[in-house]
Amino acid sequence: MTFKGADAVLKALEQEGVEVIFGIPGGASMPIYDPLVDRSPIRHVLCRHEQGAGHAAEGYAWATGKVGVCMATSGPGATNLVTPLADAKMDSVPIVALTGQVPTPVVGNDAFQEADITGITIPVTKHNFLVKRPEDIVETIREAFHIASTGRPGPVLVDLPKDVLNADVEYVWPEKINLPGYRPTTKGNNRQVSEAVKLILAAERPVLYVGGGVIKADAAPELLELASTGRLPVVTTLMARGAFPDSNELCLGMPGMHGNYTAVTAMQRADLLVALGARFDDRVTGKLSAFAPNAKIVHVDVDPAEIGKNRAVDVPIVGDCKDVIAKLAHELAKRQGEGGAPDRSAWIGQLDEWRRKYPLRYGQEPDRLKPQYCVERLRALADDDTICVSGVGQHQMHAAQYWRFEKPRHWINSGGLGTMGFAVPAAMGAKVGQPDKRVVAIDGDGCFQMTAQELATSNTEKIPFITAILNNGYLGMVRQWQELFFDERYSGVYLNPDVPDYVKLAEAYGAVGMRVDSPEEVDAAIEKAYAVEDRSVVIDFRVDPREGVFPMVPAGASNDEIILGPEFAPHETPGEAPIV
Repeated sequence: MTFKGADAVLKALEQEGVEVIFGIPGGASMPIYDPLVDRSPIRHVLCRHEQGAGHAAEGYAWATGKVGVCMATSGPGATNLVTPLADAKMDSVPIVALTGQVPTPVVGNDAFQEADITGITIPVTKHNFLVKRPEDIVETIREAFHIASTGRPGPVLVDLPKDVLNADVEYVWPEKINLPGYRPTTKGNNRQVSEAVKLILAAERPVLYVGGGVIKADAAPELLELASTGRLPVVTTLMARGAFPDSNELCLGMPGMHGNYTAVTAMQRADLLVALGARFDDRVTGKLSAFAPNAKIVHVDVDPAEIGKNRAVDVPIVGDCKDVIAKLAHELAKRQGEGGAPDRSAWIGQLDEWRRKYPLRYGQEPDRLKPQYCVERLRALADDDTICVSGVGQHQMHAAQYWRFEKPRHWINSGGLGTMGFAVPAAMGAKVGQPDKRVVAIDGDGCFQMTAQELATSNTEKIPFITAILNNGYLGMVRQWQELFFDERYSGVYLNPDVPDYVKLAEAYGAVGMRVDSPEEVDAAIEKAYAVEDRSVVIDFRVDPREGVFPMVPAGASNDEIILGPEFAPHETPGEAPIV
């Protein structure tokens, strides 16, 4: 069968199971848009900015586990995708970005709207392609999806010159993929698994350190089995919230810079950390040389480059988390026998004591609306199938702390790159991927204004979701750091909570707008928002501008220097937690 190159692109996407593309057309990508009129069943969602298209593809991938697809034209259209590509690379999100390119005869000549997008995106993609021949189109699309979705997932960019899209090409679907230089190790080594289980059985204070790789591998059932079999306490990082149910007695919650005291201190006092799909990043470890000083390390990751990168490892296991965790659980059950897990009652008891003594806390005052209260009520009035998406900043940490997660793929956020403006388009993408689930974006007033224009997309494309703005009138996380570490010298952080008028802005975009000023108005507003199903809703929660995010480990400090609340000065802690 002979097709135009553009038709071949869409046909290949169809064979990969693609149902939706988020994008914006332009001169170089226009040939792909013509067959979308009547020759392809793929839905195109016309976004208002290419960054929004990229984040929407990410949200779709997060929520579904499938590869998200976005598309932009050459030059500035392509460069506007750099931020979502970098975001997807940091957080291992499988997306394929298609970019138009100037015709091959003028590539490198500084033609109108030309940018060397493959050169620009080498550091922020898992791989990228410049398709120079029409006959390479189909095979390249096939390889792009394979690379994006296997091993450690990530973004792949395919750059398509205009003349290649307009050329005739014979369509042949390659049944096999031949990439000799790309062969991810997915099966864990049984000998290493056995060595890891020996350490687990010998440990008195073990902790399962769970990262986002568990969710990417769809390994939540295996994780639950492993934790239950060995009675192993679990911490779930920012990227792994929902991988293990918060309601489970073994769940310690989130560790890290703004994790809770028990999760942070459990890792510090552990004699064994079993890292599952986690990368020992600085926001979890704090001062690396002081992190978990007495712990042996088992590190499981599908990416061998991560193992030993930041922390020396006693037992490295390269493999997919689903495979390795299942093997660990099976081997542990076999070794434990009928007697069950070793007696770790002293360790569990100590963790329970820390939880009782140092819970997450805030004070809801009658005349000041606290952001934590808003998050708690948003969760309390939602069902367990509600997907929570966040931007980046204080509101992100409040959401990660106070939203209770019971299932994987119900928490979507920008972790590694920390991309402001992520929430609104990512929520839209998640809703496209999971149309039967409620999607709630918890955003800040700073983040929201970066990508609020995608509410127009939400309206015209009939993709309704809810945005809860925790509006404190500041770039809140920066303000908090200036308060604690720069002698309250506030610089460049005041946003003015009244500009814009978020109710009017929401209405201008065709959404429902609401404003909440006091605690007693919160439930009624949320219930009204949750009852709206035919359009998006924006709730402007006017929260206390003085409220910070605690606990907090100062950047570069040891996790032992955790600040429990605003009443503690920086580096003043409640006292070093004892080792059991």
